[in-house]
Amino acid sequence: MPNTSMKLDGPKIAALGLVAVASALLVGYFVWMVQPAAAREAVAACNGMKANPKNKQLGVIPRPAPDFTVTSSKGKPVKLSEYKGKVVLVHFWASWCGACEQEKPSLIKMAEDLTSPDFQVVTIASDLDWGAVAKALPHGAPFQVFLDKPDEEGSIGPLTTSWGTTAVPESFLIDRKGRIRMYFDNRRDWDAPIAEACIQSIIDE
Repeated sequence: MPNTSMKLDGPKIAALGLVAVASALLVGYFVWMVQPAAAREAVAACNGMKANPKNKQLGVIPRPAPDFTVTSSKGKPVKLSEYKGKVVLVHFWASWCGACEQEKPSLIKMAEDLTSPDFQVVTIASDLDWGAVAKALPHGAPFQVFLDKPDEEGSIGPLTTSWGTTAVPESFLIDRKGRIRMYFDNRRDWDAPIAEACIQSIIDE
């Protein structure tokens, strides 16, 4: 029977080798270009959030997040350290806070947009009772809510104060290693593209 196998001579083998090398270089160059571009976009987004680099109680950010224990509406104690391995946005607010009320829709939308096993929004309300919290969130919320009971209505709870917050709302973005990466004093537009892109970049690390 005739031999139908294809034989490649030296020049053809060399040409194919050059094509393979060129393809690999092209793919490598593309990956090299895309990664820095994505990193630059993430940095720009986080810079656009205008985080405060220092907190009066906790000092310079980033730094390890102080652990705390809060109690859910069902009486279950929960520690912040239990969320280690996830990215967490700790958000301090109150039902009597006008800026918090204005911020709430964007916080809810962002929590819905970024919902995943790797991200958790934990909110701490400086309110006297759960009734005030429920009234402020009549339709519930896509995030966890805990009570930080103050001495009197219209004041800040002791946990909130221990984090250097004297006026709500304020928020802290914590990475998977339990470090406060960003500190946001006052309200933010959480569902804005730069906010969601910044948070997602921390999740993707």
